[in-house]
Amino acid sequence: MSPVKAEDLVPHPCREQFAELDYCITSPPPWITTVVVAFQHYLVMLGTTVIIATILVPIMGGGHEEKAIVIQTILFLAGINTLLQVHFGTRLPAVMGGSFTYIYAAVAIIISPRYILFIGAPFERFVYTMRSLQGALIIAGVFQAVIGFFGIWRVFIRFLSPLAAVPFVTLSALGLFYFAFPGVAKCIEIGLPTLVLLLIFSEYASHYFAKGSFVFGRCAVLVTVIIVWIFAEILTAAGAYDERNPVTQFSCRTDRSGLIHAAPWVRFPYPFQWGYPIFCAQDCFAMMAASFASLIECQDTQAQHSSRLLFSLVELAGSTLTAKQLPNYQGISIILDGMCGKFGAILASIPLPIFSALYCVLFAYSAAAGLCFLQYCNLNTRRSKFILGISLFLGLSIPQYFREFETFYGFGPAHTRSLAFNVIVNVIFSSPATVAAILAYLLDCTHLYWEPHVRRDRGWLWLEKFKSYRHDGRSEEFYALPYGMSSMQNILDEKCSILTVIFG
Repeated sequence: MSPVKAEDLVPHPCREQFAELDYCITSPPPWITTVVVAFQHYLVMLGTTVIIATILVPIMGGGHEEKAIVIQTILFLAGINTLLQVHFGTRLPAVMGGSFTYIYAAVAIIISPRYILFIGAPFERFVYTMRSLQGALIIAGVFQAVIGFFGIWRVFIRFLSPLAAVPFVTLSALGLFYFAFPGVAKCIEIGLPTLVLLLIFSEYASHYFAKGSFVFGRCAVLVTVIIVWIFAEILTAAGAYDERNPVTQFSCRTDRSGLIHAAPWVRFPYPFQWGYPIFCAQDCFAMMAASFASLIECQDTQAQHSSRLLFSLVELAGSTLTAKQLPNYQGISIILDGMCGKFGAILASIPLPIFSALYCVLFAYSAAAGLCFLQYCNLNTRRSKFILGISLFLGLSIPQYFREFETFYGFGPAHTRSLAFNVIVNVIFSSPATVAAILAYLLDCTHLYWEPHVRRDRGWLWLEKFKSYRHDGRSEEFYALPYGMSSMQNILDEKCSILTVIFG
């Protein structure tokens, strides 16, 4: 064994960007690579869409046909939002889709006592419930738009440090652990092979057995899904699940989703397709609470230069692709899939344990993206350890208490006569990322904040240069708005700088 050199004992230097980048945000990869990786990313977000529809539509009174239409509508709007986000939003290569955070608020609206009138009329119940959800989501969308357009969220981000960013970015992924392996265990003979093959293809085959291979280097997710999907089709055709209980058959069989026969060949989702929205105050407040929690969970600082899920997928593919062409292709393909029902239904019929196995690996990479901020913090101080420890621990413990309480009693810890108040409290404190963000942000901005060394220990000095659009020359290249709209960005940046001086 060779002797240890002095330079080997030096800690790893901090890096603002990954050293293994093959393509930057503005450098396009070959079109074949772009299309394949974009489709791969689409498969990942399709799992979230199917899970949300599978949870909500049955308790709303809908059947297979309604479920297929809901999935088509979500995909169609996700494609439009993706294109708008790439060109007018953050301009980062991220795909927009459904969020698990809204499930709690949606279920609270669906099981409201006022829908008891529709017992025996499931379709009428579905339509009326959907109209109520539409109204609540419209108000929640206006709530987020107001926060964004008036720069309220920008003021919040101005005081965010890497130390406070670690807990809520990390728990945005770790907080979804109950959608990962518990979903795999629902059909272990399909879910476990998916998890094992994905690890072998992405982490071993691409580095040892077939180094530099395009198939294993960039398409590990796609290859794994195809192999296990064919395996699931063989098991279903062979009758392996004919004698199993209905829950297992629903999770394992490839012919139980009911989407292929129920989905229309071509359908154009249009506004108010279920009727005009119904606005109820308590429903709107409940959905606004979910919108607030989702706003925190989906927040990513500009310095990270990547969305959580995209970082997971491309890092898993072996080498990082961050070009904007990816979400452009994805947005267009998602819109087409939302209109061509049969094609989208075939992909949506993939057994859910396959998606859960993908999440086991992808959410783990997402959590690692949050831990990357630790390199800019001083972990040798008691203050840093206290803030990280208490926010991570309570960020997992408090939501777990809320979930166990509801599982045992049938309602959340907040159980008053006001349904809106109950849902607001239960939604916010059932989100690990939201709880961790609140604790880390408040503690970081109050505990020993006046000490001179704290600004450096919390990583503030490193992140400060990214908080102004003009301080980094790459801002104009990566985040410039089209049609000369960047001038508005500069005006908002100046106003936020004034507020930072006043309050900080």
